Amino acid sequence: MSTFSNNDSNENYDAIVVGTGISGGWAAKELCENGLKTLVLERGRMVTHIKDYPTANLDPWDLPNNGDLSPEQKARQEKQARTGYTVRAESNHWFVDDVTHPYNETKRFDWMRGYHVGGRSIMWGRHSYRWSDLDFEANAKDGVAVDWPVRYKDISPWYDKVEEYIGVSGENLGLDQLPDGKFEPMMQLNCVEQHFREQVAEQFDGRVVTAGRVAHITSDKKYDGRSKCQFRNRCIRGCPFGGYFSSVSSTLPAAELTGNMTLRPNSIVHEVIYDAATGKASGVKVIDRETKESMVFNAKIIFLCASAMASTAILMQSKSERFPNGLGNDSDQLGRNIMDHQLGVGASGKFDGFADKYYKGRKPNGVYIPRFRNLEGGEKKDYLRGFGYQGGASRGNWEDAIAEHAFGKELKEAVLKPGGWTMGIMGFGEVLPHPDNRFTLDYERLDEWGLPTLTFDAEFKENEWKMREDMKAQAVAMLEKAGFKEVNAYDNPGALGLGIHEMGTARMGRDPKTSVLNGHNQVHACPNVFVTDGSFMTSASCVNPSLTYMAFTARAANFAAEQLKKGLL
Repeated sequence: MSTFSNNDSNENYDAIVVGTGISGGWAAKELCENGLKTLVLERGRMVTHIKDYPTANLDPWDLPNNGDLSPEQKARQEKQARTGYTVRAESNHWFVDDVTHPYNETKRFDWMRGYHVGGRSIMWGRHSYRWSDLDFEANAKDGVAVDWPVRYKDISPWYDKVEEYIGVSGENLGLDQLPDGKFEPMMQLNCVEQHFREQVAEQFDGRVVTAGRVAHITSDKKYDGRSKCQFRNRCIRGCPFGGYFSSVSSTLPAAELTGNMTLRPNSIVHEVIYDAATGKASGVKVIDRETKESMVFNAKIIFLCASAMASTAILMQSKSERFPNGLGNDSDQLGRNIMDHQLGVGASGKFDGFADKYYKGRKPNGVYIPRFRNLEGGEKKDYLRGFGYQGGASRGNWEDAIAEHAFGKELKEAVLKPGGWTMGIMGFGEVLPHPDNRFTLDYERLDEWGLPTLTFDAEFKENEWKMREDMKAQAVAMLEKAGFKEVNAYDNPGALGLGIHEMGTARMGRDPKTSVLNGHNQVHACPNVFVTDGSFMTSASCVNPSLTYMAFTARAANFAAEQLKKGLL
């Protein structure tokens, strides 16, 4: 990809995109393909597809200490390690150093970040689900927060566009709560997962088990520069095959092909510049991550795609006489209404049977159970909204290799035999927006670039705690009814942020008095600034949000390009 040189510093761009992850990649692609000269700014280092995936092809024995980190390394990523899986030798290089990039917690908040070109699109979980009008209408029907200014019909064609471009494997089900899509062939369930699917359908009305809808190519359809999933299940390391979608394997190369993109890594955007004479933004202020040099870049439109917290922090730091509390903050909603998905609750059990069955490869996906609670005509519970489950079945042999269990010939035979089948399902529940779940800027504790750090004060509320009880109980019920033994429930709530689906800090709405953005992701009071990452979310649904970010970003970028060409921006 072409990168920025200081010779370009006086050039005026049509568009600036801040961030290169799920949303930033799509903004860059759509703006560039619409003919706009676009500067793409990333605060982290450069990452090039294939070349910069250092652990992609390493086997367990290639990793020192079986992939464990030294105490000194762990001490620098204590917060990043809260997931239990992010900080390992095969993937810790994708996650920030907490010492260099600190934040503050009035209440625990798990902020997992990746500062590099591609952002978390390299490490994401890849589950890709559409919202329905059940989600877009929920706030209005429940009297929660504010109403979404869009409905499913507005976003549906953009879901089509995104799915057909990124490649999503899945199965159409005809469910109102989980709209069908444009899918690659579904990843097949293994025999125990299929058994579970059949038993749940037989034992429970309205409950469906399918394969997770994931952004993996499973057909021989041609995708530029990408090939089908190899079932290696090393996705978090970066996929050299491009089998799953990331911005570094897909959207950023597409933007580069147009000749309209200039990419500048190591560029920390900290302020959008507001021009009172025009009532619009004129550009952004940037600090070079390595040299700490300050600079300004100008453009006609600006897309903030730096992640829900980072984009909103930029808006909050963008103060002027017109916006003393941050750009677009007439509603005092910047930083408020933090949402995520609650997880870490479910059940697992053992299955006696299918001892003669195994499977080939390492499938990077399992089962998905769509929402079945609080649906039209269904059972209503004493909490709002609902949840789904992700999970899977496998058989392992690691316990049989413990030295105390066998010696010599017996040990050698044991490690060659697969263990018994086990299956687990974990709930993903909706979190409601609350204005007091928020972050603020701390100007007393600055980072090494002299910028304020973020302080989080957010927690689960009563609705979430009630939902968790049902999430746990129904996981147990489904496994037991499907014939699993020794079913054990678990509930490890952690904290907000642990789902790595931060949302809601610059919400979309119909009224500038109660929201930051309009239905096209524009800042109400500064229409040439667009925010299309998790910041704009007005509610959270219970499904993974990345597909929705991409659809809204594509829609907003095409709208912005059209408006610019008409002279309206």
